[in-house]
Amino acid sequence: MSARLIKPHEIVERALELSRADGCVVIADEESTANLRWAGNALTTNGVTRGRTLTVVATVGGTQGTASGVVSRAAVTTDELEPLVRAAEAAARGAGSAEDAQPLVAGVPASPDFTDAPVETSSAVFADFAPTLGEAFARARAGGRELYGFANHELVSSYMGTSTGLRLRHDQPNGTLELNAKSPDRTRSAWAGRSTRDFKDVDPAALDAELAVRLGWAERRIGLPAGRYETLLPPTAVADLLIYQMWSASARDAAEGRTVFSRPGGGTRIGERLTDLPLTLRSDPNEPGLEASPFLLAHSSGDDQSVFDNGLPLSATEWIREGELNRLITSRHTAGLTGLPVSPAIGNIVLDGGEDKSLEEMVANTERGLLLTCLWYIREVDPATLLLTGLTRDGVYLVENGEVSGEVNNFRFNESSVDLLGRAVEAGRTEKTLPREWSDWFTRAAMPALRVPDFNMSSVSQGV
Repeated sequence: MSARLIKPHEIVERALELSRADGCVVIADEESTANLRWAGNALTTNGVTRGRTLTVVATVGGTQGTASGVVSRAAVTTDELEPLVRAAEAAARGAGSAEDAQPLVAGVPASPDFTDAPVETSSAVFADFAPTLGEAFARARAGGRELYGFANHELVSSYMGTSTGLRLRHDQPNGTLELNAKSPDRTRSAWAGRSTRDFKDVDPAALDAELAVRLGWAERRIGLPAGRYETLLPPTAVADLLIYQMWSASARDAAEGRTVFSRPGGGTRIGERLTDLPLTLRSDPNEPGLEASPFLLAHSSGDDQSVFDNGLPLSATEWIREGELNRLITSRHTAGLTGLPVSPAIGNIVLDGGEDKSLEEMVANTERGLLLTCLWYIREVDPATLLLTGLTRDGVYLVENGEVSGEVNNFRFNESSVDLLGRAVEAGRTEKTLPREWSDWFTRAAMPALRVPDFNMSSVSQGV
């Protein structure tokens, strides 16, 4: 019998029945994707895929403590199920005691739809989007622009069962749209992206109109040297910086003195003010339009995530509260080590508390500064300060007396997102955005634009 003919909840139950370990967690992820790609104002490819991944976590007690073993495989058939379970058990028995060992989570009410069929996406998700994309192609062609890009929609139904009785299920839609407009000679380029759950709230015609304006700005070129400039960071750039900051917010690493969140002399910086702006950085599995799993799904252990915490309920968490560091990421194990509350990572991130101003209004209030489109190729330079380096891309514009006067060259930047928050003097309206650099891993974000008076453009880049 093929994996596709076995219902996900049935394969979870069967794996649990086969388990001989002291504890067992089984996660079945049913994934479907649909995509469109285009180049030069014409569709090039489209496709739909389906897949299943089964993850088995076995825990085994011993005189030295509890060990865990984790094995994941794709497209598991009934004949392959028992070998998979045995492999996880063998991995647990061959491992040393797990430092993060905790009793498996119990007592969480079952999901009412646990036995329902998985949700699936298809090309129908683009039924309204595709015709308007075609219209955008026609307008771009008439306006002397070439459009490139892709739209991707993914639906993942995750089923979790444990030997402690948990039966949980979460359906996660995830859609991304990226659109590039280029001049026919390819010397000018502009980018826009959107995150969506169902492609009903994205308008390619509006994006094309936005990109046409940016390509017009780029008709005038202005050379600028490296240096510190007043800079307007759009929501996508803010998201890329703060997502990396979240990935670096391990409570254990901070308590051990290894990160920007470590307090000199010992401990963490929780309770310390990071910015004078009344900004709150938060995550909430029930955030409208950015909904994420309401329970922990951990396919492996590491940093401040533990397979022993699978099924742990997640709730709204304020990482920074009105400018003050409030929480760092912990598992149950690292919460015990650090004395901090249990605060697992959540699948979305929101920064709010700014003024009700659009990016356009912030531009209008700028005497002289730079307006960025997005950031690219972000890499860490120094974890102790969270110094990051990266490149600007697809348009950096000079603003003079409240108006864009032309396009300047791209730059390499060197900035710490934590320091940047401390130096920001204005935050605009929070809006849902697509983080360009991290969109393969993290898409559910809402951010304001930020005004930074002295953003460090460390060198000139020759990129477009």
